[in-house]
Amino acid sequence: MAIAKVERWTHFDLGLETEPWQERRTRGKKLREVVPRESHAEWHPPKNRPDPVKTIEASNRGRQKHLIPLRMGRMAASPFAFLRGSACVMARDLSTSPITGILTVMDGDAHLNNFGMYGTPQREVVFDLNDFDEAVAGPWEWDLKRLVASVNVAGRENGLTARERAAAVKRCVEGYRFNARRLQSMGVLDIWYLHTYPGRENPIAKADAKSKAVFRKTLAKAMQTDNRALLPKVADRDSNGSWAFRNDPPVLTRVDKATKKKVIHGLNDYSLTLPRERRIMLSRYSVADVGHRVVGVGSVGTRAYLVLLFGNGEDDPLFLQVKEAIVPAHAPFLPPPDEEFRHNGMRVIVGQRALQASSDPMLGYTRIDGRDFYVRQMKNLKASIPIEWLTGSSFNFYAWACGAILSRAHARTGDPARVAGYCGNSTVLDEALAAWAESYGDQTERDHAALVKAIRRGEVKADRSESATE
Repeated sequence: MAIAKVERWTHFDLGLETEPWQERRTRGKKLREVVPRESHAEWHPPKNRPDPVKTIEASNRGRQKHLIPLRMGRMAASPFAFLRGSACVMARDLSTSPITGILTVMDGDAHLNNFGMYGTPQREVVFDLNDFDEAVAGPWEWDLKRLVASVNVAGRENGLTARERAAAVKRCVEGYRFNARRLQSMGVLDIWYLHTYPGRENPIAKADAKSKAVFRKTLAKAMQTDNRALLPKVADRDSNGSWAFRNDPPVLTRVDKATKKKVIHGLNDYSLTLPRERRIMLSRYSVADVGHRVVGVGSVGTRAYLVLLFGNGEDDPLFLQVKEAIVPAHAPFLPPPDEEFRHNGMRVIVGQRALQASSDPMLGYTRIDGRDFYVRQMKNLKASIPIEWLTGSSFNFYAWACGAILSRAHARTGDPARVAGYCGNSTVLDEALAAWAESYGDQTERDHAALVKAIRRGEVKADRSESATE
């Protein structure tokens, strides 16, 4: 099925009458006749499927050459690390799969590690999606398939059997379907008000004791992860008494004066993308130092600066991440973006604001040396659930929770009624995606093995001195 634009997102008319949710649900249900839910169960790599290693190497173009071996080393660490870094490979694979044609703002990289905790402007911690580098308008099921693939591959690394992996994937899809059904008749603005607070009892999701313990421990870590806590971990006073970043290559490195000047100029331009009142607030800070900080797996090699600022004295630090935004992995397989979203930094922050229940008030975008960047706080009460801690009931609950959160994120800009109608109340889609995830998990292991072999043969340079880290 061809993917069409949703013109109403950018060219809409409030005078047009909206269609009742019941009718939209019926249309979603009828879509099963065109794209049967069972069709999502199949994954057979097409005969002309490009070499995954070549696809990854192509995605390295434009990145900082000295960091590409680190990216390859991190991806080679495990099949799950490979999955995290190979959104470009999976994007192509998804483009050959059955497509419902129901579009939403999709995360584009909704694997298990891209969910976590962070602070709202009201300084409460919420659980939500938290990475949007690949955000685009696209089919909702591409996000769900990437999520269930990550459930399967992470389950393998946690020692789950094939039956246990299938159960976890089914729980994930069940969580997605449950929330689409719950939200289909809810007011549009009411959906945008919804938040998930990990420190509170949730009336729609009863967690087991182990899951509660994991969330409590992660929440406690999040509450201690802020600008003041980060300062002594990454910076020291220099001989003049000024704060400067501590060199810790390859993760954190000082930049030269010319680069520092360019980043500061980029931040001045970024301030113009903030609401006026936040620009006034930002004007009370000044930059103390700029460093380059490597983050993640898939992002390694892109330019990512860490900026230390001080506001009302040295007890008032602020860390901003100025991160390069490149063309998203799914772009070659989707209609061209509207003119305003051709700035990839803007695309990322609009995607974040669209998908997250509450977003960083410091989000903005800029250009440096002709490259697109977005800006956000580096430490904002953030913490992630360590996937390796999860087995049995806690793994299944986390999979369910991520599925439910993804569904709510999609419902903010998509049509939960049509999605709910398509998904239905039975387990047909759950079974289909469990089969798909198992096949794609096998594919991921083969692709990872191909990368490792290419490294061993010397065809791909890799720095394997560390494991994949955030």
